[in-house]
Amino acid sequence: MNPEALTARAKTLAREVGFDLVGIAAPDPPPELAHFATWLAKGRAGEMSYLTGQADRRADLRVAFPWARSVLAVGLQYDTAHPYSTEATAGGWIARYAWGDDYHDVLKALLERLVARLAGEAGAFQSRTYVDTGPIVERAYAAAAGLGAWGKNTCLLHPEHGSWFFLGEAVTDLPLVPDTPRLDMCGTCTACLDACPTGALPAPYELDATRCISYLTIELKGAIPEDRREGLGGHVFGCDICQDVCPWNRRRRHQGGLAFEPREGLVAPDLERLAGLSEEGFREAFRRSPVKRAKRRGLLRNVAVAIGNGGDPSQRPILDRLAADEDPLVREHARWALERLDRA
Repeated sequence: MNPEALTARAKTLAREVGFDLVGIAAPDPPPELAHFATWLAKGRAGEMSYLTGQADRRADLRVAFPWARSVLAVGLQYDTAHPYSTEATAGGWIARYAWGDDYHDVLKALLERLVARLAGEAGAFQSRTYVDTGPIVERAYAAAAGLGAWGKNTCLLHPEHGSWFFLGEAVTDLPLVPDTPRLDMCGTCTACLDACPTGALPAPYELDATRCISYLTIELKGAIPEDRREGLGGHVFGCDICQDVCPWNRRRRHQGGLAFEPREGLVAPDLERLAGLSEEGFREAFRRSPVKRAKRRGLLRNVAVAIGNGGDPSQRPILDRLAADEDPLVREHARWALERLDRA
């Protein structure tokens, strides 16, 4: 097949295996990657050593894949017909991407199926597939492939899917024809910047991960800085606020599949139930779930902060139990929460 026909067929197969979005990017570094080193130098990545330790590889994927000729970028919608965090009236909050099955597993299986089908028609080719795990800045290449325009909250925006979609990619040596990036969709809107309770968006299109609730509740493994705990509100794993308030998400026309429907009790979860999880109970509750990344100690640390922020004195017994937990990280945050209740 010629490059045009091969590209068209690759896109058709991507949709047939189940992806909602598909586009092609050249292997050359997208313009946004020019800011990556500066972002790291500012300390915006915090303790995410997997970013700082592979800066040269992430700044140019050809460092890792000198044979690359194209990047096949895909997207999969995950939004579901359930309330947004800005509409919740009770319970804690787990980011909606983590309500269902682990997206790494779901997308990886679809990507491998896509590559196999494409190889069956085009012949064997060299490729590497990634879902949030490899030395590649996914959003930059997905934007270059036209999957979405950069939003001021640093998520990608699509006119029909909003920003509620996961990304994956296959780096290949196929001569696929690159797509055109999308034009800006934010205009003068600053809803996401205005709504962020921790100031994690210091300027349009710029994220300070060290202030982001998702970073603080998932990636940060030690103590949450005290001056940032209040801003977490009831969030115990991740955050949706900057996406919840985005007008494009309110207009989105699609929903995700069954894999991303919430497991029982994960929409506005009961904090007392989460606080009572043993190690075994945590593993069982979050098997094949993104929440397992936080580990029990991280989740209970977050639960303690959420209860403290809630200011409900009837939940003091929960904090008393957490203050006696075997893990010192959990105990320290529970004591902070108890002091916060005393001041309420």
